[in-house]
Amino acid sequence: MIKNKTNYRGILFFLLSLLLALLITWWVKEPAFTQAQTYVLFLLLFSVFLWLTEAVPPFAVGLFIMAYLAFTLGYERITNSPVDIAIYTGTFSSSVIWLTLGGFFLASALSKTRLDRDLIHFTLRACGRNPRWILLSLMLVTMVFSMLISNTATTAMVIAAVMPLLLKTGKQSPVSKGLVLGIPIAATVGGMGTIIGSPPNAIAVGALASAGHPMQFATWLLYGIPLAVLLTFVSWWVLVRIFMKKGEELAMEGPGQEESGSPVNLQRDRWIVIAVLAVTLLLWLTSPLHGLSAAAVSAIPLVVLPLTGILKGEDIRAVGWDTLLLIAGGLSLGLALKETGLLDLYAGRIATLKVSPVVFLFLLAYATMIFSNIMSNTATSTVLIPLGMTILPAHAVEVCMIIGLSASTALFLPVSTPPNAIAYSTGMIRQKDFRTGGALIGLLGPALIVLWVLLIT
Repeated sequence: MIKNKTNYRGILFFLLSLLLALLITWWVKEPAFTQAQTYVLFLLLFSVFLWLTEAVPPFAVGLFIMAYLAFTLGYERITNSPVDIAIYTGTFSSSVIWLTLGGFFLASALSKTRLDRDLIHFTLRACGRNPRWILLSLMLVTMVFSMLISNTATTAMVIAAVMPLLLKTGKQSPVSKGLVLGIPIAATVGGMGTIIGSPPNAIAVGALASAGHPMQFATWLLYGIPLAVLLTFVSWWVLVRIFMKKGEELAMEGPGQEESGSPVNLQRDRWIVIAVLAVTLLLWLTSPLHGLSAAAVSAIPLVVLPLTGILKGEDIRAVGWDTLLLIAGGLSLGLALKETGLLDLYAGRIATLKVSPVVFLFLLAYATMIFSNIMSNTATSTVLIPLGMTILPAHAVEVCMIIGLSASTALFLPVSTPPNAIAYSTGMIRQKDFRTGGALIGLLGPALIVLWVLLIT
């Protein structure tokens, strides 16, 4: 007999979130507020509390946002000024969604054809026995993969490949701790490198497009890749100084045997995936030359990979649709805050504080890092990007880039980011071990991001 377990914790946090959102809305709202502003203020508070408490899955909050806006702002019996709800429900067809989906298809194809694991195994064979160079090579490979596929999938893949070495080295070895800590750091900061590297990047690009500042795929690389490389090398240097002071060598073993039952046409599939990846990246990088948007180029993996049979129905069903729903909901919430005038209202009051734009950009960067440690970095970007753009309309590009990139600097807790959670699940490290990378990236990262963005913008 199967017993259903009721999630009492989730129900309790859901009800507390609802109650707090209602009370704060009642306390904060002003007589001059329109119905739409009151509805959206409650939605903002309720969504943030749900994201903070994780009472329901984050993607469910995204769905709730779109449904709530369609009902409260578009139903004439609920509001005295109904609006066309297509602006809020149509975010799932945004170019940002299609660009991210193209990245998901490429990630799934790389994993299915085992090209990702082959690269990891080659790296382990080529880097020698010195743990310092093993750590550096693993971090660099992790960083590069996280620019193209999910940093969660990248972390799981790399840790699985290096796990035999970790088990042989032992749980108490500082080398093991250094290796395990370096992988999630590289995975998280690697997400800065491309538009598809992290959901906050897509949120930032969507906000810029709405504000009339379209961001090319190649242009983002100029912002993200130098930061990802610099933070990866700095993190490696610090981890080596802490965990790998001695010059010992490790006994390296070859990679394990590949699974039996490999598809007969695996080699053909691999060449197709390599060709699709190369053409897609080339067209993304040369968008200014041919005029095709990054979202339009995403049609190549979306069409070719299923047509060639490399991705089948079960592969496509396993794609990160929950992340897409979360992004779509975040875009809808940002639009609602802007369209109802709430952002203009509160941004105008914050602007009266007479804080210089540079100081405010630093505040936004560190606020993004702090909130991303305790809630979804996508949710954090969703809330802070529209607010920052409204307060500093003349610095829209800087605001979006700084917040989008700073969302990838949250590493202080095991739950701060999925790569951290995967590393923690190995049992090789304790919660306090995350303080090293968390403090380093959390303090240094936002400052470097602000300075770099201001330098090249």
